[in-house]
Amino acid sequence: MMAETQAFPVAREQAEESPDESNEESEEDDSDEEPKLKYERLSNGVSDILQEDAASCMTVHEKFLALGTHNGKVYLLDIQGNMTQKFDISSVKINQISLDDSGENVGICSEDGKVQVFGLYSREGLHEIFDCPIKIVAVHPQFAKSNCKQFVTGGNKLLLYERTWLNRWKTTVLHEGEGNITNIKWRGNLIAWANNMGVKIYDIMTRQRITNVPRGDTSLRPDMYPCSLFWKDNLTLVVGWGKSVKVCSVKERHASEVRDLPSRYVEIVSQFDTEFFISGIAPLCDQFVMLFYVKETSDQKNKVFCARPRFDIIQPHPDSYEEVSSDAITVRGFQENECRDYRLEYAEGESLFYIISPRDVVLAKERDQDDHIDWLLGRKKYEEALMAAEISQKNIKRHDIQDIGIAYIAHLLEKGAYDTAARKCQKILGKNMKLWEEEVIRFKKIGQLKAISRYLPRGDLRLKPVIYEMILDEFLKTDHESFATLIREWPGDLYNGKSIAKALKGYLSRYPENRTLLEALAELYTYDQRYDQALEIYLTLRNKEAFELIHKHDLFSSIKDKIVLLMDFDKEKAVDMLLDNEDKISFLHKLFKRDHHRGQKYHEKQIHLYAEYDRPNLLPFLRDSIHCPLEKALEICHQRNFVEETVFLLSRMGNSRKALQMIMEELHNVDKAIEFAKEQDDSELWEDLILYSIDKPKFINGLLNNIGTHVDPILLIHRIKEGMEIPNLRDSLVKILQDYNLQILLREGCKKILVSDSLSLLKKMHKTQSKAILVDDEKICEACLSSILPSDSSKPLGVVVFNCRHMFHRECLPVTTSTPVHFCNICSAKHRGPGSAILDS
Repeated sequence: MMAETQAFPVAREQAEESPDESNEESEEDDSDEEPKLKYERLSNGVSDILQEDAASCMTVHEKFLALGTHNGKVYLLDIQGNMTQKFDISSVKINQISLDDSGENVGICSEDGKVQVFGLYSREGLHEIFDCPIKIVAVHPQFAKSNCKQFVTGGNKLLLYERTWLNRWKTTVLHEGEGNITNIKWRGNLIAWANNMGVKIYDIMTRQRITNVPRGDTSLRPDMYPCSLFWKDNLTLVVGWGKSVKVCSVKERHASEVRDLPSRYVEIVSQFDTEFFISGIAPLCDQFVMLFYVKETSDQKNKVFCARPRFDIIQPHPDSYEEVSSDAITVRGFQENECRDYRLEYAEGESLFYIISPRDVVLAKERDQDDHIDWLLGRKKYEEALMAAEISQKNIKRHDIQDIGIAYIAHLLEKGAYDTAARKCQKILGKNMKLWEEEVIRFKKIGQLKAISRYLPRGDLRLKPVIYEMILDEFLKTDHESFATLIREWPGDLYNGKSIAKALKGYLSRYPENRTLLEALAELYTYDQRYDQALEIYLTLRNKEAFELIHKHDLFSSIKDKIVLLMDFDKEKAVDMLLDNEDKISFLHKLFKRDHHRGQKYHEKQIHLYAEYDRPNLLPFLRDSIHCPLEKALEICHQRNFVEETVFLLSRMGNSRKALQMIMEELHNVDKAIEFAKEQDDSELWEDLILYSIDKPKFINGLLNNIGTHVDPILLIHRIKEGMEIPNLRDSLVKILQDYNLQILLREGCKKILVSDSLSLLKKMHKTQSKAILVDDEKICEACLSSILPSDSSKPLGVVVFNCRHMFHRECLPVTTSTPVHFCNICSAKHRGPGSAILDS
């Protein structure tokens, strides 16, 4: 295919762009393929030379160029085409220039038969004049070495020149009799040349001609359509002649086949024909680049004319080829050129190809990443261009990744893909805050702040606060939901929260019921550490964010009067919060104080909470609770070494002796031990206390001071060892005597009170029992439960009435012979005292 490329006049047929576009890139027709090569015309010194002369040949070295002209001049040029040296070789056309691999030695031949081989720096060498035009010369690739001083010339015969040990040149005719030699290529030990009959290969080591590859189209004049040759490697020769290409492989002949034949032979491994005449051929990796001479026929006058030469890349196959790319090159004077006027030279190891014509020298080279990016940008494939630049950022020279990215953003905005453009800003703008601010302003101008707001920097690198405030102010006026979203998502220190809060309150004065703005104001208060005000808003809105705010900022002291409100709109969360923060909110403690039974299922948890956060209330809780698990409580108190609580639990569980032991051994407090023994009122505990204290003077002193009213002090005094020093013993004994006297006085006082009370009660009982007792029909016998009075009044009355007012039929009472006095059976059974005796009636 053919299309238009670059400023250099290269003709290519360009496919029209598809009108359909995707979200990211415009979709282009598949036929719009990227070119493989780029072209530039050698200018500078070359332009000056070709204004007065015409190029006839050129050879390429990696360091410089050598250009021959029709006026017999040879110019050495740098890679940019600037002239560095000039040689006046002849007055007629220079046919060929040959360089060795080092670039230090050159061979030149001209149409007037002159041949010069010399060192570019030493100027020493051979100058020879023949009697016929010399079309070609080739120096040994290693000519700089002393053992390789060889070169060949081609006129009407092929001559080999070799310098002997006496610095003389020896000439050998390698071939003649088949017309002029038009091309020679020397690689290693093999020399390939073309004459009127075909292509031959000569082995310089064995001094044997290996093969003859006959010319294909014999109708073509060899001088008008010369042969093109290049060595692909040391054993592969590529021949392009007319419209035919042959790939020849030099192989070793088997020893059994040698006999009188050369040790090597040539096999044609690939052969195909092309559409146009070949003016030059060169290697490009495993492909070929080919310079074609093109003739076209006018549709109107049926006239044949010279078209622009084509420069193609092809992929060779055994019997065909595949066209990879094709460019029509506009060189100066192409309308007047013939096939022989074009030449193709290349630099070994580099993908640089020089197209030489009489009036022009064009450099073709592989496109680099900069060229690839140019092509992508030209077709608005910005995303692919950006990706290519990122992958090859160390190799690109003309492009900047950020510039490509900014152009990409502008392209997306132009297409209306605002969200995609905003998302790309994160990657493209990166840490360049200045570019960020410029893009924000661009988005503001097109009314798309919402798109970019989600992607603004929020981390260590930030924009100026005024940028964030500008966006918030815009959303406060136009989009309350987006405003609230940004307040929630953006860190509070990105902007001046107080100024935003002030503006927000101004809006709330007009829309006081706007829940979205109220929640945003609560967020602002939170950022500003005005937690109480934020909590008040959340509670008013019944927003469950209140719980998180309380936890996060430890606002438990602020909710003691709001627990009912919290319970009202989320009972489960409120209870969990209260239970999880018992150390900060005494909810369970107050519940227990109000009712010991209501929260009984939490009593085990309360043990943990009291032990962890409120030990002073643990013992009172253990005393008052009848629902807490004693074993669990004992385990917790024992783990924390809570002695007083452990003593209480042991006592409550019935292990009083262990509890007393802990008081004495852990607390070493005789007063507490005595107090505990008094509470338990157990003689065995007093005995244990005395036994533990008997060898401890301090404990004995404490017992002497407190034991008198509970245990006989003599039991203790008798057990004190003689000679034991007891502090304050005299005072203790005096106290015992005083306590004893006090007990005597108390007993006497109690006795007097008892006698007085007994006499008073006796009088009261006598007075009571002296009163009459009513016996009527409503009274019943306590034994038979029938009416106490007989229904027949004629029968004798047999009724027994006791002072306790119980009544019986006489016959219902048990007969007693031991004593005539009867007692009430009912009161006797209840062990009643006075008043149960009989009262006859």
